Amino acid sequence: MTDTAVPTATEADRALKAKHRAMWASGDYPTLASELIWELGPRLVAATDVRPGERVLDIAAGSGNVAIPAALRGATVVASDLTPELFEVGRRLAAEAGAELEWREADAEALPFADGSFDVTLTSVGIMFAPHHQQAADELVRVTASGGRLGLISWTPEGFIGQMFKIMKPFAAPLPEGAQPAPLWGDEQHVRELLGDRVTDVTTERQTVDIRFDTGEAFRDYFKRNYGPTIAVYNRIADDHDQVAALDAALAALGDNALDASGVMQWEYLLFTARVR
Repeated sequence: MTDTAVPTATEADRALKAKHRAMWASGDYPTLASELIWELGPRLVAATDVRPGERVLDIAAGSGNVAIPAALRGATVVASDLTPELFEVGRRLAAEAGAELEWREADAEALPFADGSFDVTLTSVGIMFAPHHQQAADELVRVTASGGRLGLISWTPEGFIGQMFKIMKPFAAPLPEGAQPAPLWGDEQHVRELLGDRVTDVTTERQTVDIRFDTGEAFRDYFKRNYGPTIAVYNRIADDHDQVAALDAALAALGDNALDASGVMQWEYLLFTARVR
């Protein structure tokens, strides 16, 4: 696959991406993905009808919960991510599943692939965390062949994870200039505006994934251990006992309020598919 030249990053952009890479490398995102949301990958692969022999790109692949099911369908798959520290687990999971694919370090806002390189381009709760939404959307379309398919899963602003980010916002560092909140990718209108008339045959559906925790505190502590964005917020306020206590209480309450009588939370996401013109 022929690479193409990528835009030259500014010093500020390089620093921001280094910070993002370190954030996602902290904690244990592969464990979280495997234990909580692995099923989103097969759902996205099925929704886009990935077929044998197709060229597939998984953007912000993490440890491969989209890329591995796509490869098992016989597609030629590249799993790309800004944080290659996640690939070690992904390679192990792929080997255990009998899947062959390529793992590639890549920034979603400056993908190192030629125009039209892929028949299907996918991302599950991944590209939404690229800070510059339009730039990421432009790359998503650019690397997809004319007539090719796009598939995205993103947490909605109104859903559980969107609410978690809303709760963390007052404790978090301000977004850099030009950056946008990740859960906006879970808003259908926002995604339509990002992609514009470059896509057709758009389908959207709000779905949920069932997540089990015993208590809100159990959810909070799990995310404090494993989830990079949550770890980053707690690191920022670590020296302020009152702020830590306030965030602890707010996240535990969020979890408790979301749990039903059987100990299940329903986390809402937007499934968005389209075809490139």
